[in-house]
Formats: sequence, structure tokens, C-alpha cells
Amino acid sequence: MKGELTYPKAVFLIICMEFCERFSFHGMRIILSLYIKNKLNYSDDTATIIYHAFMMLAFFFPLFGAILADSILGKFKTILYLSVVYAAGQLLLAVGAVPTFGLPVRELTMIGLFLIATGTGGIKPCVSALGGDQFILPEQENYFRTFFPVFYFAICSGAFCSSVVTPELRNGIKCFEEQECYSIAFFVPTILMVLTIVIFLAGKPLYRIKKPARNIVLDVAKCIWRAIHRKSKANQEIKQKHWLDYANDKYDSKFINDLKKTSRTLKLFIAFPFFWALSSQVGSRWTFQATRMNGEIGSFLLKADQIQVVEPIFAIILVPALSTFVYPVMAKIKCLHTPLQKLTTGGILGAVAFIFAALVELRLETTYPVLPTNGSAQLRIFNPRDCQLPVVIGNESIVMEPFAMWGGSNINIKGNQSIPYIADFSCCGGDKNVNGFITAVEGQATSYVLESTSPYAYKDYINKTKSGNPAIRVLTYNVRNPNTSTKVELSGVNYVFESASDLERVTPVGEFIPGEYNVKVNGKDVGSISIKLGGVYTLQTFVGANMTKIGLSIVTPPNSVHILWLLPQYVAMTLAEVVFSTTGYEFAFTQAPSTMKSLLQAVWLLTIAGGNLIVVIITKAGIFKRQALEFSFFAGSTALIFVIFAVMTKSYEYHNYSDDEISGDEDKKIPRTGKNSEARSCSRNEESLEL
Repeated sequence: MKGELTYPKAVFLIICMEFCERFSFHGMRIILSLYIKNKLNYSDDTATIIYHAFMMLAFFFPLFGAILADSILGKFKTILYLSVVYAAGQLLLAVGAVPTFGLPVRELTMIGLFLIATGTGGIKPCVSALGGDQFILPEQENYFRTFFPVFYFAICSGAFCSSVVTPELRNGIKCFEEQECYSIAFFVPTILMVLTIVIFLAGKPLYRIKKPARNIVLDVAKCIWRAIHRKSKANQEIKQKHWLDYANDKYDSKFINDLKKTSRTLKLFIAFPFFWALSSQVGSRWTFQATRMNGEIGSFLLKADQIQVVEPIFAIILVPALSTFVYPVMAKIKCLHTPLQKLTTGGILGAVAFIFAALVELRLETTYPVLPTNGSAQLRIFNPRDCQLPVVIGNESIVMEPFAMWGGSNINIKGNQSIPYIADFSCCGGDKNVNGFITAVEGQATSYVLESTSPYAYKDYINKTKSGNPAIRVLTYNVRNPNTSTKVELSGVNYVFESASDLERVTPVGEFIPGEYNVKVNGKDVGSISIKLGGVYTLQTFVGANMTKIGLSIVTPPNSVHILWLLPQYVAMTLAEVVFSTTGYEFAFTQAPSTMKSLLQAVWLLTIAGGNLIVVIITKAGIFKRQALEFSFFAGSTALIFVIFAVMTKSYEYHNYSDDEISGDEDKKIPRTGKNSEARSCSRNEESLEL
């Protein structure tokens, strides 16, 4: 029909922009906690605090983004200016990760993260709203209904692609003579953010841009301040029924009454940060947990940060499954048919996910290396020769095979303790019985290489690496030229171990990506070794008169619990997020008067910031010495909070606002059908994905 309105072309650019921005943010965020821990050399707890402080700011700044967009700059300028800030932060993060620049990495990282939080938080309330502004309603109602599902799909797609790509860039390529390439992994999201700005600017001639009018959040803050100020100075004889009524000299009764109604709903929001405290740890504590697990799936290695790809995959499946099949069936049997019931279920599911996490952590604890502490010591003895070596250590007789290692368990001692040994070197061309002593040092792991003259000792490295990658040190034994250095090379990584001479035969520890490596000793190919995640190895090299051989000893066993054991907790958390996030947005939207909808959306985002703050406080307090106990605490406390929440909701009366009220005073023509409400609520699952 002539004159019929077509689908707004600007919407396609906004959706492409959202895909690129979500790729940029998730690509950076998914490797962030490992970068803070492994490259900035912070502890698990400090890395967790920094990560959640960043996420807290990212969900605090939407408040200021909304004020800028609605009151001062408008949506277009707010998105543009803060996107430039956002891109600058990404660039600083990438530049700081380049080791050859010699820049103050920690300082650049913190500045970069602050700029990113400002940018991503500031544009968060604006992009989807700008997309909605492109439709002329009610004429384009059918088109409008398709926008938010497609917008949500762009969010999920960006998160999924970045979850696959950036961990591969981090761990799959080498740059600047390092095993892991964080600089490239951060630079790709930077490019995507720059592309976001280019796409956004390209659509300027097509956008329907509305001028800024008023910001309800700012008005509410002023109203509350006015009420508090007047109440504190009011004559005691002048009483108001409600403390907000003291603002009636500047604000009309309808606005104040709407704020009163909203305050009743806001009381229920107190429980929400406890859910987000769980959800947000997927990118921190759960990622650190995954570094201590075995990610081998056939020939493919699933990285610790890559397991987070489960979330967007299951979210894409669960959102339509719940809205199309599960909720309608549950509604027929009067179960999960109200928003508050769904919110309670989401909170309990989050607690269940952390019960799974605690159970996995308990299993992992059995695989952690036992480190010597005060009152204990560890001893290891190496036979670096290509021959059997009978040894009597204390009262224990053993026969050490070629390139074998003995010992490793803790010995209870106080101070240092000398232990006698007798070694038979006759099979190796030496004396039959050689007497000597080895010394166990309290609080230390000491390794000895038995010699026919005197044993060679060194302080050993036995703990797993912070990144979870395997570690190797080389122990050289050169019979041919004992006073010369020995070079040991691993293929494909350009890494050379070198011992100075027979007096210094142990090299520093090197960290590598798991896999198989060919080994060269003094330029000669001598075989291959295979190393796995979490393992700590000693590679022994023997250079004889006519041969060169190697032997690999496992000092600390590699990770043995498979990473797929994390699937139950990830599936439970994703289900919890989908139920909680989509329902929470719908609840905040429908239970607010038309004048207060922006306020409840702002508070909804602030509850996510509050959840991250809870994690920072608990981590900073350092109450729990075991991760399993911390996970159990979060599970138990959240379950208790949502049981109390369920009791509180029994007396809650749902507000049934008229269609005009639901649509808002300024846009009363926008229809609010059930399907449209669903589309809007689906779009808000962005909040859960961003965690």
C-alpha cells in the first residue's frame, strides 16, 4: 500500500553496533581476571576484588549515563562521547599488556578499566532505548515487537563469539616472546569498539533523534532530598502522614504518591544484590576454579576462561524454551505463574549452582599439591643416569630406575634434619657403597641429585602455576664435558634452558602451554615430552660419552578433575540468570507507575553493582581460608535470603496500572501487549550476560 512505513534502516546499524560492543566488552572481560592474576601478579583474592570493583562501576555508571542522555546531551551524543571514552580505555588496556613497551602496567590497567566502566556503563541505558526510538508507534507495532528479540540475539551472539575467540588469542598464539598473548587478546576487542563507533556514526543521517527532556531519577533524588530537608526543619506541630509529603511545596501530589507506591516495591529489591553476588563470580572465582582442572576434550583443549561460552549458548536455548513451553505449562498448574515466584526460584537456583561449585571444589582439594609448612619438609632424590641406582635412605631400601625420582611426601620435623644414605654406584661405573647425608629443611621442598662424591641439592618448585599452565625445570648431567654449559631447547616456543656448568645444573622454571614438545640437547634431537595442565615437571638430561638421553619426572601431578564437571553449576546458574533477569526487568517495569519506570530500571542496575560490592566485601574480609567454604557460605546465605524474600512476597499486592500508565505519559500510544512485554524482558537478559 502506498505510503506504508517500512522497517527503520537505522535499526540494523544499531543491532550491528550492539554486536560489536558486546564482543568488545565480553572479549575483554572474559580474560580480565586471569590477566589481573597472572600478568599483574595479584593474588586470587586481590584479583577478585579488582574484577568485581570494575564490574560494580560498570553497573553504577548507567545512572549517570541516563542523566546525561535524558537531561543534558540526548541519547546520540551520550553514546558517541562515552563510546570514545570506552575505546580509549580498551586501547590503554591493550597497550599496557605489551611487555616490550616497558610501561607502568598496573597503573595503565586501572585507568583503562575505569574508562571502560565509565563508557560501557554510560551507554548501557541508551543503546536499546535509541533503537526503540526509531519506530513510529502504533503504526510500526509489528516491527517494534521484533526489535528486542533481535537486539538480544545480537548481545548473545557477541558474547558467544568473544567467549570462543579471545581465550584462543590469549592462549593459542605467542607474541613478544611470551607463552600467552594478552596484548593481542585485548587489542581485538579494541578494534571492535572502534568499529562500533564507526557503525554508529554511519547511521546518524538515518536516526530519529529525540531531544533530552527530563530525567526522572534526578527528579526523584531531588524530591527525596527536599522531603528529608523539610522534615528535619519542620515544626513538630506540623505533621505529615508520610515523610515524602514534606516535599509537597515543590512537587505535586501525583508525583509524590507515585514515589510512595514505588518505595513499597523497592523494599523487595533488597534481596536482589545477593543473587548478583553469585552470578558475578562466574568471571572471577569460577574462572580461577577452572584453571585447576583438566580441559582436554579429545585433541581440543578447553581453556579456563573459555568454559564461560556455556552461558550464552544455554541462554539462547533457555529464553525461548521458558517463554514458549515451560511458563505456559507451569501457569496451568498454578506454579511459577507470578513474577515474584519466578524471582524466588531464580534466587534458589543460584544457590544450587554454588552448592555444585562447592562440591567440585571439595573434589579439587584432593588434587592440590601438599606444600611443606612449619613443622614439615619435603625431600626428593633424582637419579640422573642411564642406569639403576640401589639406595638405602634411613631405614628404607629402594632401587631407582634410570632418570627416576623418589620421595615427595611431607616429613614431620622441627628445624633441619640430616638423613644418612648409602648408594651403590657400581652399575653406573662408580664405587659400590658411597655414604653421605641429605638434609630435610623445615618448611621447604629440597631436591637432591645423588653423586659418587657429594649430592647436589637445590630448593625445588612444587606449586602449580597461577595460570594453571604446566611448568618445567631442567636438571642437566653432563658426563662428557662436566665443566661446560648444557643447552636444552623445546620446539615451537623458542625457549632455551641453559645450565652454567656442572656446579649449577638446575635451570629456572619455565611455564608453557600444555602439549607435546620435541627436545634438543646441545642442538641434537633427543626425543619428545608431553606436559599437561597444572603439572610441574623436572626434565632430566644425560649427556654421556656416546649418547644423549632425557627423562621426564612429575614433581606435581597435572590437573585430574575434568573441566566438564563444571557444567552442572554453569547450567544451573544460566537457568537462574534467565529466570531471574528477564522476570526482574518485567517486574520492575510493570510494578512502577508511568512516572517511576526509569527509577526502577536504574535501581535494578544498581542491584547488580551491589552484588559485586558484596563479593568485594566478603573477599576483602578474608573470612574463609578454603574456597569450598566460601562457596558454601554464598549458597547458604543466598538461599536463606530468598526464603525470607518468599515470605515477604506473600503480602505483596501487585499493581495493575492502566494501559496508559504502563506505556508512560509521554508515549501513551505505545501498545503493551503480552508479547511486547516478553520481548522487552528478554532484552534485559543483557545484564546477566554481562556478568
